Amino acid sequence: MSDLIFLTGPVRSGKSARAVDLARPWGPGVVFVACYAADPTDSEMAARVARHQAERPTGWRTLEAPDDVGAALDALDPPPAGLLLDSVVTWAAARFDRPDDSILAEWAALLDRLRAAPYPAVVVADEIGWSPVPMDPALRRFRDLAGWLGQAAGAAATEAWLMVAGLPVRLK
Repeated sequence: MSDLIFLTGPVRSGKSARAVDLARPWGPGVVFVACYAADPTDSEMAARVARHQAERPTGWRTLEAPDDVGAALDALDPPPAGLLLDSVVTWAAARFDRPDDSILAEWAALLDRLRAAPYPAVVVADEIGWSPVPMDPALRRFRDLAGWLGQAAGAAATEAWLMVAGLPVRLK
C-alpha cells in the first residue's frame, strides 16, 4: 500500500504549490494529472493553467484530464515515480452529467487504485462548501458531491492536510 496524501482547502490557499512541494522529492518521474479542460475557454482560465504549468518541475509528465485516469496511467511508459492529481473538483466537473452514485463509485475505484499503486500520490481538492447553501439545485448538488468526494479522499489518505492562508494544517 503506497502513501496517499490528501491536500484540501479554499481557493487561493496555496494547495497547488504545496502539492508540488510534497511531490518534488519523488524526482523527475512524477506524473501530473491535470483535471481541468485541456483547452481553457477564456483568457483568465488560460492564464491560471499557464501559471500552474510553470510551477511544475522540468521533467514531470502531464496527463490532461483523461476520462479514465487508471487506463491512462496503465499506458504510461515508464510508470510514474509519483502522481499529483489536481483537482478533485475539476475531476468531478468533467463527470457532472453522470449520476452521483456513478461518480462516487468511479472516485472510490480511483482511490483504491492509488492506494495500491507502487508509487506515492498527492490528491488536491477544493473546499467549496464553506458558504451559505446555494439556491440553485445544480450548485447544491455540485457542492455536496465535492464534499462527498473530499470525505472519501480524506478517509483513504494516509496523510491529510488543510491549507489556510498559505499555511498547512495537518489533519491526519
